[in-house]
Amino acid sequence: MLLYTVKRFGMALLVMLAVSVVTFTLMRLSGDPAAAMAGESATAEDIEYVRKHYGFDRPIPVQFWDWAAKALRGDFGMSIYLKQPVAQIIIDKAPVTMKLGGIALTFALVLSIPLGVLAAMRPNTLTDRSALTIAVIGQAFPSFFFALILIYIFGVALRWLPITGTDTWLHYVMPAVTLGYYATPAIMRLTRAGMIEVLGSDYIRTARAKGMLPGIVLFKHALRNAIIPVVSLSAVQLGFMLGGSIVIETIFSMHGIGRLAWQSIQRSDFEMMQAIVLTIACFYIVLTFLADVLNAFLDPRIRVH
Repeated sequence: MLLYTVKRFGMALLVMLAVSVVTFTLMRLSGDPAAAMAGESATAEDIEYVRKHYGFDRPIPVQFWDWAAKALRGDFGMSIYLKQPVAQIIIDKAPVTMKLGGIALTFALVLSIPLGVLAAMRPNTLTDRSALTIAVIGQAFPSFFFALILIYIFGVALRWLPITGTDTWLHYVMPAVTLGYYATPAIMRLTRAGMIEVLGSDYIRTARAKGMLPGIVLFKHALRNAIIPVVSLSAVQLGFMLGGSIVIETIFSMHGIGRLAWQSIQRSDFEMMQAIVLTIACFYIVLTFLADVLNAFLDPRIRVH
């Protein structure tokens, strides 16, 4: 288990390095950062001054080396618009996005796993078709459209929930439901497919023949094996929620990393955008690494590969 964990950790570091190189390069190749930072009314002399002041006139490998050396110390530069350290701004905004993603994933798992289990226990029945219908509806609605529906019903018409802000847990209900419901179909279908496959296996029939209680057979033997791919998918979905919260945080005026990313794009704040993209990518990598380790713990056969 320790050797497997070390190997996965090494791979995660290599992926993180590759992501940082690609992110930095694409940011520099997407346009002239000096011209964007100087503004539309800037003269050629102003643009040249910005280019030299921020080191954009140097070769890209040299720029990346300097940036990476500082990033390893936690220094991602200064925000061009906010005039504050980028790292400190992200640290201040991250709890909102992480809390939103955690609540959204919890909602998705609580809704999708029971639906998947029920659908697998009664395949091709009304229960199964009802669960699949819920999944189809979740994928059919774009997240921003579903968010607007929730705002109109529960925020405007009924006035049960606040529409904007992050002051109380009630402010997270509609954003979390929006993000979580969009992830529910994939988790539900994977749980259903895994349970159907496991429930038809020989060891499940043997357990039933021995007279084990249905609950023990279902949860201890069947669900434990069927849930393994769901763990990996949940990690990916959580990473998607953290990265895809830009639209949701903007709609609900939540001051997290997602809304900060949107504002940075509007302001051409290259230092901030670069750090945010790398931060979200690191979230994906760390979550995938943790999912691999947890899967190896649940299924010892994975450690062999």
